[in-house]
Amino acid sequence: MGIVIIGGGQAGLQSADSLRTEGYAGEITIVADEPGLPYQRPPLSKDYLTPGKEALPLPLRGEAFFNDKDIKLLRGVSATAINRQARTVALADGTTLPYGQLILATGTRNRTLGCTGAGLPGIHGLRTLADAEELHAALPAARNVVVIGAGFIGLEFAAAARAHGCNTTVLEFAPRPMGRALTPVMGDWFAGAHARLGIDLRLSEGIDRFEAGEHGRVAAAVSTTGESYPADLVVVGIGVLPNDSLALEAGLQTEDGILVDARLRTSDPGILAVGDCANFPHPLAGGRIRLESVQNATDQARHAARTIMAAAGGQAEATVYADLPWFWSTQGPYRLQMAGLAHPQDDTLVLGDPAAAKFSVLCFRDGFLTAVESVNLPGDHLAARKLLAGSARLTRHEAETEGFTLKAAAKSLASAPA
Repeated sequence: MGIVIIGGGQAGLQSADSLRTEGYAGEITIVADEPGLPYQRPPLSKDYLTPGKEALPLPLRGEAFFNDKDIKLLRGVSATAINRQARTVALADGTTLPYGQLILATGTRNRTLGCTGAGLPGIHGLRTLADAEELHAALPAARNVVVIGAGFIGLEFAAAARAHGCNTTVLEFAPRPMGRALTPVMGDWFAGAHARLGIDLRLSEGIDRFEAGEHGRVAAAVSTTGESYPADLVVVGIGVLPNDSLALEAGLQTEDGILVDARLRTSDPGILAVGDCANFPHPLAGGRIRLESVQNATDQARHAARTIMAAAGGQAEATVYADLPWFWSTQGPYRLQMAGLAHPQDDTLVLGDPAAAKFSVLCFRDGFLTAVESVNLPGDHLAARKLLAGSARLTRHEAETEGFTLKAAAKSLASAPA
């Protein structure tokens, strides 16, 4: 019995690729519930929606990859059940796949609204290629766009809608945008930045209901304050939920995702989970965390392959997963990059020029650097990743030294004797 991977996204594809790189010679089957070749999701809310740009998805791997690596890709079919005793996976088309090892890379699904009118035509989510194709076709004719949620996806789409010339309103129930992911200083800066783009960002204001027009399509969004906003196109971006129902129904431990140990194994040692669906322990989090990022998906996939190969080689324990998290978001002219895990209570230090949209926010906990947020400074971001991944710990006192730069500090670290 070979290895079955459920999920055709970044984590699933990288798991298969890394297994071959690590020397696995058995059968590998990927079960992907979308019909085409697996594609990159991040550009769907960014470059894919750029005015005048052709709607072409970016494949994760070309067709030849699957032949060259001898990987079987089952497209457009979903897994419906896992039988852990028989070591089989049931598929929606009635077939059954045996497995020696199983990797769950099931990703996430969009949270949905339950308010009045949430199902009206003209209201969209943005998760899949099909979602992005619908929005790509709808944006050129849209005039009044309302976005529900000021997270990364919501603000990326809002910037794209504004670039199309749409009147764009964002409703966010929280007091600042991207509040779960960013420091208050960076969140407040982005609130002002989107206002300068001409986006009407309504903070501490959620959605109460949607109202239809004479043709039955959405025509207005009414907020929790009672204000009514005209809307011929609505995008809902209020976060995601992990796809953990298969794991739960199979008797695996779940809690905000599929629970795995530090080596990415579930409560069944024959099953691993990676990527957005996996809830794992991480030293930077001080406990368990579930991360939604390409970096985490690919790094965990590589680690899962090593865990499987270590067990196959008779090694009792593989190394633990502790890779540095990093993220990015492009919102109009602003390229936001983050390294490490920032907490709202972190002590912060701003380097650079916020007025010129080129600056970094350094986050300190107990006096030591724990995360860096950068806008339009890729050099700072790369330097921060080197510093945070190294063994040396940067202090706030060192960062406040006259002439300090992240790039110089990273260069000094690289040249220091081991």
